Amino acid sequence: MKVVAIVQARMESTRLPGKVLQDLEGATVLARVVNRVRRAGLINEVLVATTDGAADDAIVKECRSLSVSVSRGDRDDVLDRYFRAAQLSKSEVVVRITADCPLIDPEVVDKTVGAFLEARPDYASNVLVRTYPRGLDTEVMSFAALGRAWQGARRPYEREHVTPYIYEHPAEFKLLSVTSEGDYSGHRWTVDTPEDLELVRAIYARVTDKTTFRSPEVFELLDREPELMDLNRSIAQKALPQGG
Repeated sequence: MKVVAIVQARMESTRLPGKVLQDLEGATVLARVVNRVRRAGLINEVLVATTDGAADDAIVKECRSLSVSVSRGDRDDVLDRYFRAAQLSKSEVVVRITADCPLIDPEVVDKTVGAFLEARPDYASNVLVRTYPRGLDTEVMSFAALGRAWQGARRPYEREHVTPYIYEHPAEFKLLSVTSEGDYSGHRWTVDTPEDLELVRAIYARVTDKTTFRSPEVFELLDREPELMDLNRSIAQKALPQGG
């Protein structure tokens, strides 16, 4: 089965505009995400899904420099953008990654994809029951399930956030939750604010290998320097609308 990781990226952001092209120890946030996802053994292809807006020409330019495929689509209907990207790549299994997660762990990606391939549900993720740090989010779905969501989703937030229609209809879709051995859900490793970016930059500045480091190394670093977590401790995660 062809497994394609589709990385959602755009320049617009309410709290940190242009965040995906911010510098992170000599490479953009987007480059860090793409190259880390590429290290996952069960991913056959990586594709970036951005918008057809002029502001996102910069993302297309960055994708060319990274030699990664790119698909462009609707600014607000991200579900449609994802579906079109999945069609373009002829994917049978779609892995949803967002471009604001430069600490994404290839082994966590492989664990989630592997669980999906073994159990063959419609959808598997490590966010149904959140035990991993926010920023290691990996959602996996069949192309058929994505297509059913694309056809069935009507509410704006279902179109904007891609997967709520799937996980909010457990009678229609077989769901699988992938969890870690411990509860690390209190950690915030995503980049949505200047404070988040400051933390991630501090982590990248300290790890030995900027390309191959994994989550255990980050946990060890934060154990040694727990004050780093104060950098974005006050940041609240934006909530989905009720039911999302």
